[in-house]
Amino acid sequence: MSHLIHIEIDDANLPTPTPEIEQERKVAVFDLLEDNSFALPRDEADAGPYKLNLSIKERRLVFDIADEGDDKAAEFHLSLGPFRQVVKDYFQICESYFDAVKKLPPSQIEAIDMARRGIHNEGARVLQERLDGKADVDIDTARRLFTLICVLHFGG
Repeated sequence: MSHLIHIEIDDANLPTPTPEIEQERKVAVFDLLEDNSFALPRDEADAGPYKLNLSIKERRLVFDIADEGDDKAAEFHLSLGPFRQVVKDYFQICESYFDAVKKLPPSQIEAIDMARRGIHNEGARVLQERLDGKADVDIDTARRLFTLICVLHFGG
Protein backbone atom coordinates (compact mmCIF):
# COMPACT_ATOMS: atom_id res chain seq x y z
CA MET A 1 0.00 0.00 0.00
CA SER A 2 1.11 3.57 -0.60
CA HIS A 3 1.91 6.06 2.09
CA LEU A 4 2.21 9.73 3.00
CA ILE A 5 5.67 11.31 2.92
CA HIS A 6 4.74 14.90 3.78
CA ILE A 7 1.90 16.51 5.72
CA GLU A 8 0.92 20.16 5.80
CA ILE A 9 -1.86 21.52 7.96
CA ASP A 10 -3.36 24.73 6.68
CA ASP A 11 -4.47 26.46 9.87
CA ALA A 12 -3.76 30.01 8.74
CA ASN A 13 -7.29 31.26 9.47
CA LEU A 14 -7.71 29.40 12.75
CA PRO A 15 -7.06 30.55 16.31
CA THR A 16 -3.72 29.69 17.87
CA PRO A 17 -3.97 26.21 19.41
CA THR A 18 -3.32 25.54 23.08
CA PRO A 19 0.02 23.95 23.98
CA GLU A 20 -1.74 20.60 24.49
CA ILE A 21 -3.38 20.77 21.07
CA GLU A 22 -0.10 21.78 19.43
CA GLN A 23 1.66 18.84 21.10
CA GLU A 24 -1.05 16.42 19.89
CA ARG A 25 -0.58 17.79 16.38
CA LYS A 26 3.20 17.36 16.42
CA VAL A 27 2.97 13.82 17.75
CA ALA A 28 0.30 12.86 15.20
CA VAL A 29 2.32 14.25 12.26
CA PHE A 30 5.51 12.58 13.48
CA ASP A 31 3.75 9.24 14.00
CA LEU A 32 1.99 9.49 10.63
CA LEU A 33 5.23 10.11 8.78
CA GLU A 34 6.93 7.25 10.62
CA ASP A 35 4.24 4.71 9.80
CA ASN A 36 1.13 5.11 7.68
CA SER A 37 -0.90 3.41 5.02
CA PHE A 38 -2.59 5.74 2.54
CA ALA A 39 -3.65 4.73 -0.95
CA LEU A 40 -5.82 6.27 -3.62
CA PRO A 41 -8.04 3.91 -5.63
CA ARG A 42 -5.97 3.92 -8.84
CA ASP A 43 -3.74 1.80 -11.02
CA GLU A 44 -0.47 0.59 -9.53
CA ALA A 45 1.42 3.07 -11.74
CA ASP A 46 -0.05 5.92 -9.67
CA ALA A 47 0.57 4.32 -6.29
CA GLY A 48 2.27 7.24 -4.55
CA PRO A 49 3.88 8.10 -2.20
CA TYR A 50 1.79 11.17 -1.47
CA LYS A 51 1.92 14.60 0.09
CA LEU A 52 -1.14 15.71 2.03
CA ASN A 53 -2.39 19.22 2.69
CA LEU A 54 -5.21 19.12 5.21
CA SER A 55 -7.45 22.15 5.75
CA ILE A 56 -10.95 23.35 6.49
CA LYS A 57 -12.59 25.47 3.79
CA GLU A 58 -16.21 26.55 3.76
CA ARG A 59 -16.97 24.22 6.68
CA ARG A 60 -15.59 21.22 4.83
CA LEU A 61 -12.54 19.13 5.55
CA VAL A 62 -10.25 19.26 2.51
CA PHE A 63 -7.74 16.56 1.61
CA ASP A 64 -5.48 18.01 -1.09
CA ILE A 65 -3.13 15.26 -2.26
CA ALA A 66 -0.09 15.55 -4.49
CA ASP A 67 2.46 13.02 -5.67
CA GLU A 68 6.18 13.14 -4.90
CA GLY A 69 6.75 15.64 -7.72
CA ASP A 70 4.01 17.95 -6.39
CA ASP A 71 1.60 17.07 -9.20
CA LYS A 72 -2.02 16.98 -8.04
CA ALA A 73 -3.11 13.41 -7.36
CA ALA A 74 -6.55 14.02 -5.83
CA GLU A 75 -8.66 16.42 -3.84
CA PHE A 76 -11.74 15.63 -1.87
CA HIS A 77 -13.94 17.54 0.52
CA LEU A 78 -15.70 15.89 3.45
CA SER A 79 -18.55 17.38 5.42
CA LEU A 80 -17.59 18.14 9.01
CA GLY A 81 -21.09 17.20 10.18
CA PRO A 82 -20.36 13.52 10.84
CA PHE A 83 -17.30 14.49 12.89
CA ARG A 84 -18.86 17.21 15.06
CA GLN A 85 -20.18 15.10 17.92
CA VAL A 86 -17.20 12.76 18.14
CA VAL A 87 -14.77 15.70 18.06
CA LYS A 88 -16.78 17.45 20.79
CA ASP A 89 -16.78 14.27 22.89
CA TYR A 90 -13.07 13.79 22.26
CA PHE A 91 -12.21 17.30 23.44
CA GLN A 92 -14.34 16.91 26.55
CA ILE A 93 -12.70 13.62 27.51
CA CYS A 94 -9.23 15.02 26.76
CA GLU A 95 -9.95 17.95 29.05
CA SER A 96 -11.03 15.51 31.76
CA TYR A 97 -7.90 13.47 31.15
CA PHE A 98 -5.55 16.47 31.43
CA ASP A 99 -7.30 17.52 34.65
CA ALA A 100 -7.17 13.97 36.02
CA VAL A 101 -3.43 13.65 35.41
CA LYS A 102 -2.90 16.57 37.75
CA LYS A 103 -4.91 15.30 40.70
CA LEU A 104 -6.42 11.82 40.44
CA PRO A 105 -4.96 8.40 41.29
CA PRO A 106 -3.63 6.20 38.45
CA SER A 107 -6.68 3.89 38.44
CA GLN A 108 -9.04 6.80 37.69
CA ILE A 109 -6.65 8.24 35.10
CA GLU A 110 -6.54 4.85 33.38
CA ALA A 111 -10.35 4.67 33.23
CA ILE A 112 -10.56 8.13 31.66
CA ASP A 113 -7.77 7.23 29.23
CA MET A 114 -9.64 4.09 28.15
CA ALA A 115 -12.72 6.21 27.42
CA ARG A 116 -10.54 8.69 25.51
CA ARG A 117 -9.09 5.90 23.37
CA GLY A 118 -12.59 4.56 22.69
CA ILE A 119 -13.81 7.93 21.44
CA HIS A 120 -10.63 8.31 19.39
CA ASN A 121 -11.27 4.91 17.80
CA GLU A 122 -14.84 5.99 17.00
CA GLY A 123 -13.49 9.12 15.26
CA ALA A 124 -11.07 6.98 13.25
CA ARG A 125 -13.91 4.66 12.24
CA VAL A 126 -16.02 7.62 11.08
CA LEU A 127 -13.05 8.89 9.06
CA GLN A 128 -12.53 5.51 7.41
CA GLU A 129 -16.22 5.45 6.44
CA ARG A 130 -16.04 8.99 5.04
CA LEU A 131 -12.91 8.14 3.04
CA ASP A 132 -14.47 5.00 1.54
CA GLY A 133 -13.98 5.09 -2.23
CA LYS A 134 -11.66 8.11 -1.97
CA ALA A 135 -8.65 6.79 -0.04
CA ASP A 136 -7.78 3.59 1.78
CA VAL A 137 -6.24 4.00 5.23
CA ASP A 138 -5.57 1.51 7.99
CA ILE A 139 -6.89 2.08 11.51
CA ASP A 140 -3.62 3.52 12.88
CA THR A 141 -3.43 6.02 10.02
CA ALA A 142 -7.10 6.90 10.52
CA ARG A 143 -6.49 7.48 14.25
CA ARG A 144 -3.60 9.85 13.56
CA LEU A 145 -5.53 11.67 10.84
CA PHE A 146 -8.46 12.00 13.24
CA THR A 147 -6.12 13.73 15.69
CA LEU A 148 -5.23 16.23 12.96
CA ILE A 149 -8.91 16.74 12.16
CA CYS A 150 -9.46 17.53 15.84
CA VAL A 151 -6.66 20.10 15.68
CA LEU A 152 -8.30 21.74 12.69
CA HIS A 153 -11.80 21.45 14.12
CA PHE A 154 -10.56 23.10 17.34
CA GLY A 155 -10.28 26.36 15.44
CA GLY A 156 -12.87 25.61 12.81
